[in-house]
Amino acid sequence: MFLYNICIALYARLVALVAPWNVKAKQFTEGRKNIFERMAQAIAKDDRVVWMHVASLGEFEQGRPILEEIRQAHPEKKILLTFFSPSGYEIRKNYAGADYIFYLPVDTPSNVKRFLDIAHPELAIFVKYEFWINYLTELKRRGVRSYLVSAIFRRDSVFFRSYGSMWREALDAFDQMFVQSEESRELLNGIGFDNVIVAGDTRFDRVAAIAKAAKPVEIVSAFKGENRLFVAGSTWGPDEDILSPLINDNPEVRFVIAPHEMDEARINKILTTVRGGAKRYTQCDAQTDFSATQVLVLDTIGILSSVYGYASWSYIGGGFGVGIHNTLEAATFGLPIAFGPKYEKFKEARDMVALGAATKVESAEELAVWFAPLRDDAEYLAKVSATAKDYTAKNQGATALFMKIAFAEE
Repeated sequence: MFLYNICIALYARLVALVAPWNVKAKQFTEGRKNIFERMAQAIAKDDRVVWMHVASLGEFEQGRPILEEIRQAHPEKKILLTFFSPSGYEIRKNYAGADYIFYLPVDTPSNVKRFLDIAHPELAIFVKYEFWINYLTELKRRGVRSYLVSAIFRRDSVFFRSYGSMWREALDAFDQMFVQSEESRELLNGIGFDNVIVAGDTRFDRVAAIAKAAKPVEIVSAFKGENRLFVAGSTWGPDEDILSPLINDNPEVRFVIAPHEMDEARINKILTTVRGGAKRYTQCDAQTDFSATQVLVLDTIGILSSVYGYASWSYIGGGFGVGIHNTLEAATFGLPIAFGPKYEKFKEARDMVALGAATKVESAEELAVWFAPLRDDAEYLAKVSATAKDYTAKNQGATALFMKIAFAEE
């Protein structure tokens, strides 16, 4: 534990040292300044606090269905939401579904005690991972009901190593662990934990809610017109490189490309290399003449999930980098999905590949082979679409199960 605390302190110091030259490091450091004073001013001593901690934006989206259900079922409680990463906090710091939103103070013993003294949560929820040992140890010592949700454990994780005893002890803090897979349950059972429930992934509940609440996107509707639409979401350069031949070989199909990051060089490359013409979303309106436009570059954020509702096929980016992005938003609309080769860490992607709803591609040629029958055979397209939609529908319910157990006595 001594070594762990030294490493945590060194990490915080290192981030502070690079902050003047690194935007995220600066946000990480600046966002934690005077945090205890700000928390004390915001959180009343008689508040009944439910605390949820997430690493970043993806974990927030997993936890969000639970937060919204708590808000509806228990309006008397105050919701405290913390982020570790600036990429989550800076985007969701004004999220209306939580009463208080802060960065999580660095996991030192003194920080943990101050944080919990001020927050005084009656219930703590950790999403997927983020196993901060001092926080978990102190939650257990104080007898705070604590839960882990949408978790995935892998055989090569530190918990199952000979040197992982400290991490295994930290898991003792959780009253219940809600995991995504039977494999995770078996792994935890193997090291003595029987307080494990295979509940699935709360993201299925989230994407179902997104699909239900999807709003019309007039510009995309006007761009699509009477044509069929292909949506490529969260793309990076290598994704766009293999999409380009597909676009040029299918002039009768319209494409929306939503880059994961608003990289001007890449956007300009798309605009200038597509033979059928391309426009930027932010430079259009519903009256724009799209007659000579085959590609619409979605150079904005917050509407991609609604745009999937206009499509017949989808491609999800990231598979040529660290890993694919969110496939479930497309699948819940019944879209066949293609993505790059790095998808094995994502259970839903593995499941959909096994079911035939999704396909891995490693080249423009493989992408074209996948697309052709889905383009030309309406019956086959309907079959694959139904498979994708059924998969997301059958895996909903993790949020309801959590609420039933965590709030059984309330």
